[in-house]
Amino acid sequence: MNNLLVMPLLIPLCTAVLLLFLKRNIVLQRSLSLIGLLLHAATSFMIVYQVHNEGIQTLHMGGWAPPYGIVFVADSLASLLVAATSIAGFFCLIYSFQSIGEERERFYYYPLFQFLLVGVSGSFLTGDLFNLFVCFEVMLISSYALIVLGGTKRQLRETLKYMLINILSSTLFVATVAYLYGVTGTLNMAHLSIRIAEMQQGGILNAIAVLLMIVFAMKAGLFLFFWLPGSYSAPPAAVAALFGALLTKVGVYALIRSFTLLFYHEPSISQGLIGWMAGATIVLGSIGAIAFSDVRRILNYNVIISVGFIAYGLSAATRAGWDGAVFYLIHDMTAKALLFILGGIIVQLAGTSNLKEMGGMIRRYPLVGWMFFVVSLAVAGIPPLSGFAGKLLILQGGLEAKQYVLAALSLLSSIVVLCSLLRIFIAAFWGEEKPCPEGAGERSIVARSAVAAAGGLLVLIVAMGLGSEWVYGLVEQAGHTLYTPSQYIESVLKEQ
Repeated sequence: MNNLLVMPLLIPLCTAVLLLFLKRNIVLQRSLSLIGLLLHAATSFMIVYQVHNEGIQTLHMGGWAPPYGIVFVADSLASLLVAATSIAGFFCLIYSFQSIGEERERFYYYPLFQFLLVGVSGSFLTGDLFNLFVCFEVMLISSYALIVLGGTKRQLRETLKYMLINILSSTLFVATVAYLYGVTGTLNMAHLSIRIAEMQQGGILNAIAVLLMIVFAMKAGLFLFFWLPGSYSAPPAAVAALFGALLTKVGVYALIRSFTLLFYHEPSISQGLIGWMAGATIVLGSIGAIAFSDVRRILNYNVIISVGFIAYGLSAATRAGWDGAVFYLIHDMTAKALLFILGGIIVQLAGTSNLKEMGGMIRRYPLVGWMFFVVSLAVAGIPPLSGFAGKLLILQGGLEAKQYVLAALSLLSSIVVLCSLLRIFIAAFWGEEKPCPEGAGERSIVARSAVAAAGGLLVLIVAMGLGSEWVYGLVEQAGHTLYTPSQYIESVLKEQ
């Protein structure tokens, strides 16, 4: 057993509790939040190192042998996603210092930020389906408060919609878990995999698989994404960056884990339905990305497109497709954090999110403009940046699975992504410089202070692209675990 696995949950949890008692001291809150995230990152990378060199790590809470009790499992996929969470969270936190506003900081912004990390990290590391539900709820409750923090009319409206949708999906989740336990007698994921294989996944198990797919698809924004564009447009840019980088990825991870470890025996569900939903998500997300002239809306629809693309890799059910899905998932967590941070900076500088009211900012803010240009290329999958390797592997996997229509849609979506983001770049930074709106001087200072966070993420994205062969060494190990679920099962259920 490896007690280090609980640290990505314990560190932000203790940090959040401590911050609750420091409401009035903003400087101390910022410092402790930063220290907590640095410790979270350190433990995350230690786990990645151990998994890469020693294999899958497990922790059975209270010493209860599986399948009883709570178990945490760190395979290559989970450990890489926790590390990516710490990176995205770190830079979003730095951006928060100069963008979130003192009023929100005094109303428990930093404790809520840390609680959100608890839920996200726990979702990646848990080896128990009910514990996954608990971690989802920790994450969602924190996100409810972060969306409404500030109390504007738009935030209240979108929070109500966001809460209703997630309460509905969470109710369906816990009901589905109850049905699954009634049929199999266990909720330990490794043990569930054995039980489902023994029962040959027919009848009621197929119905349960579809219900879980609906739950996780709703949380990931896969096809059932109608709630996402409005909800992610309401909060401040720092919160939107955190959401765009992390929240949908937890739902995507749950889909990957469920349909590579549990319900992989029925291809019509694990490949057919997910593939159909991926194609619809790519098409509808692309339409949204080119239909709007609002920066926030365009970025939100780009999140939806990326979810569909990762789901396409999952539906291929080939080694290359799953390797690509993991690689692109890690890239997307960092790239979306950077994209939303830069989008927030652009809106601050322009004083509006409407592209028709922007222009000419390249003369005063060339660094921001060219960083946005580079990340646009990365998100579109242009080599040698970080998005290229993942997209190439997903396309290879899709072609191996003879999913030619989805392959064509994914290639077209890359063009749409590039066009939609370059549209922001051209509208905001080229053309005639628009008159500065009232308060633009103050916005300029805030934006320049946030460039450091964006610069750090940009360096990481470029490094991931140039060092993609090294990153693929880690990703390949994760893909091998997905492709051979017996490795995960043996590591969890071995005698202690």
